Amino acid sequence: MELDFSAVLPHDPSSYGGSQFIRVALALLLFVMVARSCVHLFASDGGAQRIGGVDTSVEGGNNIIAMFHQWGAIQLILAVILIVLYVRYPGLTPLILLTVALDPVMRYVASRKRSVITKGTPPGAKYNGIAFVIVMLLFIASV
Repeated sequence: MELDFSAVLPHDPSSYGGSQFIRVALALLLFVMVARSCVHLFASDGGAQRIGGVDTSVEGGNNIIAMFHQWGAIQLILAVILIVLYVRYPGLTPLILLTVALDPVMRYVASRKRSVITKGTPPGAKYNGIAFVIVMLLFIASV
């Protein structure tokens, strides 16, 4: 299997010559990204306490919730842009996958800078490693 990294930025982004399984899997990942961002944006606590286990009853708890809402807004903007690229430029599938793969990597980097104290392991922290592996496998299969 020879990898062609020039596929990340193809000359003709209007078509994708790879497996349609990759496109379907990416569509599912993009759906998850939209759902996750909507939870952060629209849930009353931004998903901070109910999902993430962050104690928002502390002083500044409303600021924590506000940051989760803002995080959801940014996640939704990214997801929508990636969906537009996915639909309009199928040839950018490898680039979109690489972008999605960077999400768990950057979460890991951020968690090393300062960890969040939670009552349990948030889903993002629990599944970051496996998400990275799956998306990187999809990326490698796409190039």
